[in-house]
Amino acid sequence: MLRKRSTIPRKLPQQDRSRLTVEAILEATAHILTEEGYDKATTNHIAERAGISIGSLYQYFPNKESLMAALMEQHSNEIAALVESKLQDLFDAPLEIAIPELVRAVIAAHAINPRLHQVLNEEIPRSERLQQMQKADEHIAKLLGAYLRRWSDRIHPQNLEMTVFILSRTVESLCHSAVIEHPSFVSNSQFEQEVSNLLLLYLTRA
Repeated sequence: MLRKRSTIPRKLPQQDRSRLTVEAILEATAHILTEEGYDKATTNHIAERAGISIGSLYQYFPNKESLMAALMEQHSNEIAALVESKLQDLFDAPLEIAIPELVRAVIAAHAINPRLHQVLNEEIPRSERLQQMQKADEHIAKLLGAYLRRWSDRIHPQNLEMTVFILSRTVESLCHSAVIEHPSFVSNSQFEQEVSNLLLLYLTRA
């Protein structure tokens, strides 16, 4: 029986120099993944690209799997940060303003590095992707729930937890699929409008 390789980093950077080293490793990993492909992203090649020894890389990441997990977490956090910022800014905005802005923010977040997004989606098992995204998703769901509660008198669905799940998964799935399958949609304002209309119809039945 094959033993599953650990995706946990060997140690976390505590000092500025260590953080810069980890950033360089992850940047090199992202570059190789997007420019050369997953198979070329060996630990030796990544260390060479980052300008460090393979031993230095192994101080932080025991294997390729742990590197991919860290990169997935970093990418997910970048997406979450944009969406969280927008949700906080829109807390007092009515649905007709907030929903299109939220959709725009999710599209922009997924377009940060669409090629990297695609490679990570194709190469990292779904279970591991979900594990890396869980914390960010939970925080976004909390903010979205607070916003919908603020406007509960205008929202038709009564089960808030279910509504948050349906809303967040619909936006995520559509924007994710657009980046992977139809990149031209990402810059098309009609796509943004159609998704917004879909969500508003679900929320208000109007």
